[in-house]
Amino acid sequence: MKSTFLSKRDTALLVKRIEASWPMNVVPKLKTIKEYQVDGDESFYKSDEFTAVQVGKEKNIVPFLGDVALLARFPSVTVDMGAVRFVCNGAKVTRPGITAFDAFKKGDLVVIKDEVHNKPLAVGIALIDSDKAAEEQKGHVIQTLHYISDKVWEAHKSINV
Repeated sequence: MKSTFLSKRDTALLVKRIEASWPMNVVPKLKTIKEYQVDGDESFYKSDEFTAVQVGKEKNIVPFLGDVALLARFPSVTVDMGAVRFVCNGAKVTRPGITAFDAFKKGDLVVIKDEVHNKPLAVGIALIDSDKAAEEQKGHVIQTLHYISDKVWEAHKSINV
């Protein structure tokens, strides 16, 4: 796994990308960020203040699942225990599996938690608004981007941070 420190310019560009898609006032002031390249399109960014993950061909930047304090600042959905296995394998979250959810809009980043332990299982992007999801009985609600046991999760465990 290749790791490099980002330049000040690259750090500023990364912060702008994050601020464009994350909720307001989530990103702290960042001085140095280290990038760990996991795979062609996947990597994670680590600083003293936070950890973020870049995933997929669209190169979405989402909060790392191990950063619980950061995840608490995002809207979330709770899924029943029958959906946990599928979510932890990267499946889309469907309406029948959701037992509770916060308010979110289409395109927002959403944290997916299990109903028993209330622990983060995945982070995804909303495919529809929460208001519309509440009215629906079936269909996809969230596209999973980063989940427990994915390449980035496993790579993060292998570094000494």
